Amino acid sequence: MNEMVSKIIDIVRKHDEWRHSTINLIASENIMSPLAESLYLNDMMHRYAEGKPYKRYYQGTKYIDEIEVLATELMKKLFNVDYAEVRPISGTTANGTVFYALGGCGKKALIPPVQAGSHVSHTKFGILGALGIEQIEMPYDKENLNIDIDKAIKMIEEVKPAFVVLGGSMYPFPHPVKEIAEAVHAIGSKVVYDAAHVLGLIAGKALSNPLDEGADVMTASTHKTFPGPQGGVILTNEKEIYKKVSRIVFPVFVSNHHAHRLPSLAVTALEMIEFGEEYARQVVRNAKALAEELNALGIKVLGEHLGFTRTHQVIIDVSDRGGAAELVKKLEDAYIITNKNLLPWDPPDAIANPSGIRLGVQEMTRFGMKEDDMKEIAKFIKRVLDGEEPEKVKKDVVAFRKQFQEVQYGYKMNEEALTRFKEYITLSMGIDLVK
Repeated sequence: MNEMVSKIIDIVRKHDEWRHSTINLIASENIMSPLAESLYLNDMMHRYAEGKPYKRYYQGTKYIDEIEVLATELMKKLFNVDYAEVRPISGTTANGTVFYALGGCGKKALIPPVQAGSHVSHTKFGILGALGIEQIEMPYDKENLNIDIDKAIKMIEEVKPAFVVLGGSMYPFPHPVKEIAEAVHAIGSKVVYDAAHVLGLIAGKALSNPLDEGADVMTASTHKTFPGPQGGVILTNEKEIYKKVSRIVFPVFVSNHHAHRLPSLAVTALEMIEFGEEYARQVVRNAKALAEELNALGIKVLGEHLGFTRTHQVIIDVSDRGGAAELVKKLEDAYIITNKNLLPWDPPDAIANPSGIRLGVQEMTRFGMKEDDMKEIAKFIKRVLDGEEPEKVKKDVVAFRKQFQEVQYGYKMNEEALTRFKEYITLSMGIDLVK
């Protein structure tokens, strides 16, 4: 048994050491600050808090109630909204809650094509389909990498969907919220904006808040460009939508909502209030710098005529290099972590070996990298794509990454937090670290 425990600990240790030696360019990941991470380990992870604060179905939740209210108020303040629901445990759960509130079996929803960035939860294969809602794809402008506004408006008028979903997973350019919202509201329907990828850029004012542009409700993850704990959130200014989703998130989609993440969420919201604008501006600058350097090195980057990107994402086309499947493995061998991705012109069955690789710079920005560092990353990528042995590139990547180990744009784990962390270990596990 002790050997097995040692093996488990060793696997976790190896993972942590490895990922802190790599350049992580997964567009859907981030890291918390030391303070937020330390607060993630707390006794609330063992507890149930079904229902809403001060109206629970369990006793023993008085401090969970406090932190949930605080996290909710901070999210409302950060996004300047009237209502925030922090109980969804993922962005997908948040989506399902809103889809269920606005739609229902037999209803129709318009979404962008999957190849153009829609998340699987928006589709007939995900939670939308599981709810019996019909998925209808909006027309897409491949040249401008965005929704075809004129054709989409005509489709909205003809189909009269229960709601339209904007936002997505491959997202170098924001969707046209204002124009679509006007057409949707004219038929009495609603706009759902999935901000899972760009919530941190919205918080930092690098992108406009979709709720200010006409979206009726915004769903999101709290762990992508928003650098908090894994979880979800629903934001809206409409009281009736909030009342519906709050009655649905529990008991339909969530029982225990993993309350131990709420202190970390609250801390991250405070960090974004204090550092968010500086962080978000740097994310976008870094994405542009990476795209420009990759392009200068002869790698096909989508959206050159549009300035490559306005978000944290850079999308490259490697169809002329045999597709993405083998290349992302070679990049991983070189300690550069990316993901293969369908491009708008790929057929759906190309998922095993699509044309694209999606890159996101938010985590490396959080570790303090700037524009010149993005240019170095582009050169590493170029070397791998041109066929250099990944092991050779890896040595240079590891040396480069050693310069960037401290999280920026966030709070350190101060003496008070360190003492609390030690006290938790002492109380919960009987290991005396306080002395």
